[in-house]
Amino acid sequence: MKNYYSNGKLLITGEYVVLDGTLSLAVPTKFGQSLSIEAIDEPKISWKSFNSDGSIWFEDTFSINEITSGFINPSNDIYGRLIQILNASKTLNPEFLNTNQGYKITTHLTFPKNWGLGTSSTLINNMAQWANVNPFELLKLTFGGSGYDIACAQNNTPISYQLVNEKPNTSIIQFNPSFKNHLYFVYLNKKQNSRDGIAQYRLNKPHELILNAISKISIKIMNAKSLIDFEELITLHEDYISEIIKQKPIKQQLFNDFNGSIKSLGAWGGDFVLATSTENPNAYFKNKGFDVVIPYDDMVLKF
Repeated sequence: MKNYYSNGKLLITGEYVVLDGTLSLAVPTKFGQSLSIEAIDEPKISWKSFNSDGSIWFEDTFSINEITSGFINPSNDIYGRLIQILNASKTLNPEFLNTNQGYKITTHLTFPKNWGLGTSSTLINNMAQWANVNPFELLKLTFGGSGYDIACAQNNTPISYQLVNEKPNTSIIQFNPSFKNHLYFVYLNKKQNSRDGIAQYRLNKPHELILNAISKISIKIMNAKSLIDFEELITLHEDYISEIIKQKPIKQQLFNDFNGSIKSLGAWGGDFVLATSTENPNAYFKNKGFDVVIPYDDMVLKF
């Protein structure tokens, strides 16, 4: 049996603009997804995916011929995605699945599937390891995106990430803020479709000067020495992205009376936000109907 594991992700700075080469800060999470592969005699793949609570959220069986032919059942989006990923893996490595045997495949998420911490990116990175292909190339052939989530899947510490000439450039950084006990991740009770957010962003591509300004903010955030400085920087970052995508920052929309700063992470409108507070903000957010509030050290992986 072969076993693989990939970390989940959160994009702290550079949402949307990371696609256009802006330097961004991203962190791998303590949550992720595993992939187990067991060889079987029949030329088929038996697939079973488990959520963090142990429930099965996807289960199906398909033949190796279906994969190599690229046949996709239009009535099942998850099935279609898996066929696409397996077929793309074989495109990148023609020796992959070039056998008469089949496989029993099991995936396990360690976070609820709707949290948006990287169900797709962790799967892509795990599949790339199994197929012995470049995960960034596999992402390009399937879901698309900047690839910062793949970089998080592979690294166990915070990273800076930038597309340079459309190639991923990842650096491990020492981001361990002294004020991290005042940082919290709050789940907004809905999963955001990143592809929809990206499509909207593409309608308002920012000027190079704006992209450079956000890169400089990212660097300052990585090196922030105090909570006050950090709060000022993430608020400025929110203002820039708000102007680009023509949306109000999430604090103005939902948390205008919150005594602290709040920043969207990834596509605006869903998944997690980052909140700063000198006091435990659980009561505030739960009173607003947001029950998942995770302290920084309980979320961010740091070896």
